[in-house]
Amino acid sequence: MKKRILSLLLIVILAFSLVSYALAADVRDVTADTAAFLQNTVRDPSVTQTGGDWTVIALARSGLPVPESYYQTYYSNVVAYVRQNGGVLSSVKYSEYSRVILALTAIGADPADVGGYSLLAPLGDYDKTVNQGINGAIYALLALDSGDYAMPTNPGAAVQATRDMYIDHILSRKLPDGGFANSGTVSDPDTTAMAIMALAPYVNVKDDIADAIEKGVQRLSNLQRADGGFASYDSVNSESVSQAIIALSRLSIPLDDARFVKNGNSLLDNLMTYYIPGAGFEHIHGGGTDVMATEQALCALVALGRFIDGKPPLFAMQDRISVSLPSEATGLPGKNPDVIRQPIIDPDVSFSDITGNSAAAAILALAQRGVINGYGDGTFLPDRTLSRAEFTAIVVRALGLVPKAGGGFEDVPAGVWFTGYVGAAFSYEIVNGRSETEFDPGGTITRQEAATMVARAAALCGMNTKLNDTAIRNVLSEFPDYKSVADWADGAMAFCYMNWILDRDDLTIRPADDILRSEIAQMVYNLLDAAMLL
Repeated sequence: MKKRILSLLLIVILAFSLVSYALAADVRDVTADTAAFLQNTVRDPSVTQTGGDWTVIALARSGLPVPESYYQTYYSNVVAYVRQNGGVLSSVKYSEYSRVILALTAIGADPADVGGYSLLAPLGDYDKTVNQGINGAIYALLALDSGDYAMPTNPGAAVQATRDMYIDHILSRKLPDGGFANSGTVSDPDTTAMAIMALAPYVNVKDDIADAIEKGVQRLSNLQRADGGFASYDSVNSESVSQAIIALSRLSIPLDDARFVKNGNSLLDNLMTYYIPGAGFEHIHGGGTDVMATEQALCALVALGRFIDGKPPLFAMQDRISVSLPSEATGLPGKNPDVIRQPIIDPDVSFSDITGNSAAAAILALAQRGVINGYGDGTFLPDRTLSRAEFTAIVVRALGLVPKAGGGFEDVPAGVWFTGYVGAAFSYEIVNGRSETEFDPGGTITRQEAATMVARAAALCGMNTKLNDTAIRNVLSEFPDYKSVADWADGAMAFCYMNWILDRDDLTIRPADDILRSEIAQMVYNLLDAAMLL
């Protein structure tokens, strides 16, 4: 009898093992397919709610093979974005900082030093972090705990935050029904799942935390529909299911837990009803592929896979990958090795006529590096036009290229000051002549000509300068005079505006206007900044 019972028990155990193995295999197949789709769709990840940070988080935590250059591109984009915005990601939604911190931590980057700015520091401001409600506190804890970061000190904060303050803020928002909501008096599945997930590391710290998590889990179960899914704010959607899977995986609650199987439907069963093989996930049934829904679904699948494999949870990143990150000293991945960052050689340089000029900082930064010069009387003459030879010299010096003979232009004789610059720029295909035999060194240069040459220099710096016709049209059509841009210059002009090498807040393009010395200084400075060569 005992042998019979033991045999039956072994059969049951084997059956459950086979189910678990099949589940794990299915999760891995769908995870790999979804990861491939996102990597192909989100090709230039950057700081954004959709199509950037979450894709990087999911891919980096998946364990799947992803080219290191993908993460390097993301990091470079983040640095450029942070520096462009002076370290300010948002003045009202501090979850923006938390999301980027999670992504940077996932690839082994230091969020305390991103282009010279700390993205952790804002989370030390309690009032501003919780200004957006419970989400601010939830994401702050997730971000800080992802890398076991110490609570940052924020000297400018009216109230210096602590972890306990964020925990207490979350607990104070617990509703009578046991769940949580970003607003209102009835809990929603998304906020409830995120809240219990953020509280999970502190379950043994206070008794009320364990109680809040237990009641939150039960409320999540009560909110689950008969089909295994959820409705958030009257919308049946996949993202709510994804959040629940991430939360349960964090709490080590298997998806076949009786509390989360309704009419035979588990969370995973429901999530798979939104799956489109080879094309990610839908937000709502019949809605077609949705990038945000796909990102959250991949996070859920990765979280579940990590739970099955006994690995640390999705946002507990002690096992994060290590990426060889581009630095300001080396520039962007794909940069031509001949392009070299120029150091400051004259920190005390000054000009008497640039005070109040919008490009003053750029002018001084380039002058300090020997890229651009003034005149013998201490002036810069910011409103003066410049010649093709002068522009060529500026670009060659900015990239650290070695002057060389070449070009074969009849009007660029050997021995004049610009010969080597023209030769270098021509050899790297930054500039062309007016014809096969003439360069026209003394001719002035227009804004669209300057944009074209700067875009070629940007490609040499490792930037992706190729835009399709739709992207070009979308950018240039913001300006009333966009049709006056020459066909040969429209891609370069669009690239320069898209990357803020030219100011996208300009009222007009004025492509045929001669460019001014101050304008070219700002363009070259913006290029070097975007290419991480300052």
